[in-house]
Amino acid sequence: MQEIKKYVNENKQRFLDELFDLLRFPSISADLKYKDDVLKTADFVAEKLKASGVDKVEVCATAGNPIVYGEKIIDPAKPTILVYGHYDVQPADPLELWVTSPFEPTLRDGKIYARGACDDKGQFYMHVKAFELMHETNSLACNVKFMIEGEEEVGSVNLGTFVKENKERLEADVVLISDTSMISLEDPSLETGLRGLSYVEVEVSGPNRDLHSGVYGGAVANPATILCRLIASLHDENNHIAIPGFYDDVQSLTEDDRAVLNKAPFNEEEYKADLGIDELWGEQGYTSIERTGIRPTLEVNGIWGGYIGEGAKTVLPAKASAKISMRLVPNQTSEKITKLFVDHFEKIAPKYVKVKVTPHHGGEPVITPTDSVAYRAAEKAIEQSFGKKPIPTRGGGSIPIVALFEKELSVKTVLMGFGLDSDNLHSPNEKYDLENYYKGIETIPLFHKYFAELS
Repeated sequence: MQEIKKYVNENKQRFLDELFDLLRFPSISADLKYKDDVLKTADFVAEKLKASGVDKVEVCATAGNPIVYGEKIIDPAKPTILVYGHYDVQPADPLELWVTSPFEPTLRDGKIYARGACDDKGQFYMHVKAFELMHETNSLACNVKFMIEGEEEVGSVNLGTFVKENKERLEADVVLISDTSMISLEDPSLETGLRGLSYVEVEVSGPNRDLHSGVYGGAVANPATILCRLIASLHDENNHIAIPGFYDDVQSLTEDDRAVLNKAPFNEEEYKADLGIDELWGEQGYTSIERTGIRPTLEVNGIWGGYIGEGAKTVLPAKASAKISMRLVPNQTSEKITKLFVDHFEKIAPKYVKVKVTPHHGGEPVITPTDSVAYRAAEKAIEQSFGKKPIPTRGGGSIPIVALFEKELSVKTVLMGFGLDSDNLHSPNEKYDLENYYKGIETIPLFHKYFAELS
C-alpha cells in the first residue's frame, strides 16, 4: 500500500492534468455536430493507454462511435480483468446554469467541475492511471483488457455487435466497472445491482397547424394540455405506475432483505437540503433508498410544445412531445415494458388527438453476486484502502452492457464506483472530488492483487 501511495503522490499533478485534457473534449454522443470531437476523444484515450504501457491498443470502428480496445497479457495462466468504461458524455444543457464552462475543467474546493468529470471520464481514467502504476512498479498481478466505448449515453447501440463479434478477444474472468457511486468516503459501498431502462418519446398532435388561442381556444383540443393529462394519468394517487401489467414481473425483496438495505446511512434532512426541496415524493410504502434502488420508476425527462421563446405568443400548438424513461428491476425486461407502455398510451389517447410513441433504447436490470471471488476481492481492496468494509447497495442507474456481458461472455461484473450521488450527473455543474479520484487510483491495484490471490 505504501508503494501505491508513493507513486500516486509523486504523480498527482500529472494525473490531474491528463484528466483535464480529457475533459476538454466535448464528446457528446447524442448530438452529431460533436462527431469530430468524439473521434478525437477516442484517439486521445488510445494514446493514453499506449503511454501507460497497454499493448495492442486499437481504435475499433463501429457503425457509430469507435470503441477503444487494448490489452496487457502478462501470463495466459493468470486471471484476466476486463475494464469497461465510456468516453462519451451527456449534453451540457442548460449552459446558463453552469458556474464555469462545462468543457473547461475547473478546480473549486477540492472538486473537479466539468461535464464527464465523474460520468465517466474521471472514473474510467482512474483505471488507466492505476494500470500505469502497476506497470511502472512491476506489480501487475492479472492480465488486463480495456474496452472504452463512445455510445453509452445513447444506449450503447453498437456495443452488442462488437461484443458478439469479438468474444474471444474479450474473454475474461471478470468485468470491472467504475461508472457507479458510493455512499461517501466515510461510508464506502459496493453496488450489487442496477436497474434496467426503457426510454421512449411520445408525441401528441391535434390541428394541422398552430392556431390562434383566442379564435380556436375552447373549440379545439390543445395537444399540450392533453399530453399533460396523459402523463399525469401514468401514476395513481399512491404514486404507483398505472400501466396495466407494469408490476407483474417485479421481484420483491423479503422484509429481511429490505431491512438490510435500509441499514445504509441516509439522512433525509440532509438529502432534502442538498436538493433544495421541502418534501420527498415517491411510491407509498417504500423508503427513499428502496424507491431509488429496488423499485421501478417512470419519469418525464423532457417536455415541450408551442411557443417557448421570449415574450408572449398566444398560440394553440399543433403538437406537443415528451421524453420518458422507465427504470426497471428484476425480473422486468425492457422489451415487455416498452410494449406495455406503447399499448397503454395509445389506448388512453382521446379521439380528438393523435399519439405517436417512438421507442429509443433500453437495457436490462442486473444483480451481481456478493459471494463471488471478484466481489470478495473488491471488498478486501476497499477495506484496506478505506479502513472499513464496504456496504452493499443497489444502484438506481442503468448500465445496459452489464447484462450483455453476462449473456454473451458468460462473465459477471463488479461495480466498483467512486462517484457520489451528489456529483450532479447529467446536470449542470457536474463534479468529481479530487480525493475520490486519487482514492480510486489507489484502490484499483488492490483489487487486481486480491483477485489474483483469491482466484
